[in-house]
Amino acid sequence: MQNRKDDQKQKALEEQVVEIKSVVKVNKGGRQRRFSATVVVGDKHGQVGLGMGKANEVPDAIKKAIQDANKNLIKVPLAEDRTISYEVIGTSGAARVLLKPAIAGTGVIAGGAVRAVLELAGVRDISAKSLGSRTKNNMASATIDALRQLKTPEHIAKLRGKTVEEILG
Repeated sequence: MQNRKDDQKQKALEEQVVEIKSVVKVNKGGRQRRFSATVVVGDKHGQVGLGMGKANEVPDAIKKAIQDANKNLIKVPLAEDRTISYEVIGTSGAARVLLKPAIAGTGVIAGGAVRAVLELAGVRDISAKSLGSRTKNNMASATIDALRQLKTPEHIAKLRGKTVEEILG
């Protein structure tokens, strides 16, 4: 019964491969070549996850990355079901990503790995700027970090002991 629920959850999630690269380990007997994959999964309604996998063949690496991403799903609080509530900066390694909320109709202004994460999270109007390093893995991780920092206005109001109206102005 539990497996059926997990299967339905996974079917609802879309996946997008951000990067596939060949990695080499040098042994005494020669070079050992493997493949590393970075995958983003999301339901386009506020759930997104990032995973990485490594294997001898590309399909196996992608499969492992998808499993890893499903284990690392986070819930993103969306404002008006289209954008984020406030500006936030996420970091991973030397990569930093600045996410700014945008007015309706703006679209997703972001590049590469950041765009993939935001679109699968269900964010429709946002402006993003990459600061520092631009490696795909770190950019995707920094975006996930920024989305993880977001809080709902209700949560912030509760922390401050105020009403939601006082917080929103």
